[in-house]
Amino acid sequence: MTTRKPVHLAVYDTFADWETGHATAHLAQAGFEVRTVGPTREPVTSMGGLRVLPDLALDELRPEDSSLLILVGAALWDTGDSLAPFARAARVFLDAGVPVAAICGATAGLAREGLLDDRAHTSAAPFYLAATGYAGGERYADVDAVTDGGLVTAGPTEPVAFAREIFRLLGAYDDRATDAWYRLFHDSDPQAYAELEEALAR
Repeated sequence: MTTRKPVHLAVYDTFADWETGHATAHLAQAGFEVRTVGPTREPVTSMGGLRVLPDLALDELRPEDSSLLILVGAALWDTGDSLAPFARAARVFLDAGVPVAAICGATAGLAREGLLDDRAHTSAAPFYLAATGYAGGERYADVDAVTDGGLVTAGPTEPVAFAREIFRLLGAYDDRATDAWYRLFHDSDPQAYAELEEALAR
């Protein structure tokens, strides 16, 4: 039996706690361990006021120990460079062939790091990323979420599509289950519930 490596969720003050709930909850149900990574091991507080004690500090994180690094949005992405080390970690992951998923403000952090210059991507809006001064504007796609190689990006209003792309990238569920899951949680399609249950039972 192959043991899956953990998925690492970056957490830092002001992180948008609702943006990765779909992804992390269902990855855990699919058998992935989800571990939190903070700037240090000191507690952080989410935008919603949740206090989280990270499992490990960023300087302890190694790509070879991970299935995926998830970078979530936060007010801090747009108010200085305190989260730049997480964008640099994303570069290390991608260079090592380990995937990264970024949503909302984290996409701006990746843009500043130059990681979106040569990859198809999306975010909140083209002008939001343009304000970073990055060189990847021609690769911007106005869609719910984008996967290019090992990088997933999504805007702040698309946590369900973000999760869908992560499931596909990691093979958490087969295509039929992933499609039914998306229609259930994104479209509130009642038929999708039965299809999802059937797909997961196979």
